[in-house]
Amino acid sequence: MKKITDQRCVEYFVPDKDVNIMSNINNLTSKIMKDAEDKKTSILAQAEDEKRKIINKKQQEAYENEVVIIEKAKKEAIYKKERIISGAKLQARNKKLESKQKVIKEIFDLSIQTLCDLSDDDFKEFVKDSILNMDICGEHNLILNDYGKKMIDEDFLIQINNELKSKVIVILSEETRNFMGGFILEKNGIEVNCTFEALVNSLKDDLRAEIAQVLLS
Repeated sequence: MKKITDQRCVEYFVPDKDVNIMSNINNLTSKIMKDAEDKKTSILAQAEDEKRKIINKKQQEAYENEVVIIEKAKKEAIYKKERIISGAKLQARNKKLESKQKVIKEIFDLSIQTLCDLSDDDFKEFVKDSILNMDICGEHNLILNDYGKKMIDEDFLIQINNELKSKVIVILSEETRNFMGGFILEKNGIEVNCTFEALVNSLKDDLRAEIAQVLLS
């Protein structure tokens, strides 16, 4: 406030303009600060709300991804398990089939070997009975392996030819073949294969199923 004396020597006070200006500035500043504080609170609250929403959204996405991943992992685990079991069953089946085929082969091989182990008399009887029961005629060559040639001689062939009564003549061939046992009759390039291997092989298709059934029972 300023003190003023007029011409009548009367004193009075006049408001100081600078003081009013400062007061207004202070009030304005206070208002600005208050508004700023309010704005700050609002901004922080809004930011906190956005933060919460983002976190909740990410948590939900993470949960959904987790569910998808777990479900996918379960399906993959089930598929892998089924594939392993299926592969194991197939492998076991193949192994069983392989073992069965091996046993069947061993049985047929043993049958051939059993025939090859016939005594001299039994072998001669086999050759004689086989030829006498054949529906053949004319001259045939008897082809043998090394072992057969030791068992069959001209005297034995004379016995066979006598029983055939001239409808068939069996001659001992000079040719020696490489087979396990039995014999071959040949006439004009046509052969009747009576080797033990051929006889057993001819029975394989008929006996394979029966042998397999015995192995499975």
